[in-house]
Amino acid sequence: MATSAALWGYRDEFGDAFGRTYFRRFGPGVASSVGIGTYLGEPTAAVDDASREAIGLALRSGVNHVDTAVNYRAGRAERVVGEAVRDSPIDREAIVVATKGGFLPFDGDRPDDPAAYVRERFLDTGIVAREDLANGAHAIAPGYLEWSLDRSLERLGLDAIDCYYVHNPETQLAVRPAAAVYDQLEAAFEVLERRRVAGDIGGYGVATWHAFRVAEDDDRYLSLAEILARAEAAGKAVGPDDDHGFDAIQLPFNVAMADAFTRSNQRPPSAPQDDSRVSTLEFAHEAGLSVVTSASIGQGDLAVDGAIPADVDATLAGETPAQRAINFARSAPGVTASLVGSTDLDHVRENVAAGTFDPLGASAFDSVFE
Repeated sequence: MATSAALWGYRDEFGDAFGRTYFRRFGPGVASSVGIGTYLGEPTAAVDDASREAIGLALRSGVNHVDTAVNYRAGRAERVVGEAVRDSPIDREAIVVATKGGFLPFDGDRPDDPAAYVRERFLDTGIVAREDLANGAHAIAPGYLEWSLDRSLERLGLDAIDCYYVHNPETQLAVRPAAAVYDQLEAAFEVLERRRVAGDIGGYGVATWHAFRVAEDDDRYLSLAEILARAEAAGKAVGPDDDHGFDAIQLPFNVAMADAFTRSNQRPPSAPQDDSRVSTLEFAHEAGLSVVTSASIGQGDLAVDGAIPADVDATLAGETPAQRAINFARSAPGVTASLVGSTDLDHVRENVAAGTFDPLGASAFDSVFE
């Protein structure tokens, strides 16, 4: 698991090569504000090899935040992340490894009949109860999350995971009311609190797509205040003290998807009973939560000339559109790290180099939306 001393040591080794605030508070220490993601790519040996090499290069170049999930690339992404971390000359304790559980994973490739696979692998074996499924492939019931976390540790080949996310809990809103989803999350958090006490994870959070970006009356909306309250209750229920390990949220954020900054849809933690609202980024900052952005370059759509509006592009530092897109995401007040996935070594170098440029200050970022 990552430790404070090792994380700060990594910062001391690489920090002089980067711009202002490149390393930011995360977990027990600090981590790079550019992270490497592992979502995209076919489940093939060739992509495995390319991804392993890309992660290794990133770790040796000043990126020590690696993000994956149990279901990415049909379950292969976690194996590759673990291999890259174990093979790296960088101390394991200097690397933040994050993964997620929620979607039912395949086992190395995509089956011809996914529904039959789910039935035979998960339902018939009792790993998942049919009533816990949403959209045929998502579950966050305590027993399933226990199973999923164990599989993640096995695939990664690591003793512990630094940040474990409950993956897209808003998926459950398709089959049950919000109150029941919050109950599910509290039960899930109790599992994760026990695993935190046992030393299997350093902390946990939720990784979302829609939940924190949409309006309150949207069917996909979840309240961050309610989720945090459920984590606090889980911490009290499990002990050994009244603390909890809910440390981070993950959501998409880029110049074309800036809702987490522009939409005031969360009740502020300092005054949860009044009628005021703040953005998700402001809520997270006030609550002391780390925010990790996914889709930081729009899965490549923002890495081409002209994709960023010209007036915004002119305010951003970076030699390439991809670097300026990354620096937009990193500049948002409250953002801890921005994830960018790549298996191309030149793209990895380009993404890492984005961190050599300073992000916008808070007032300059605000002015983008005026």
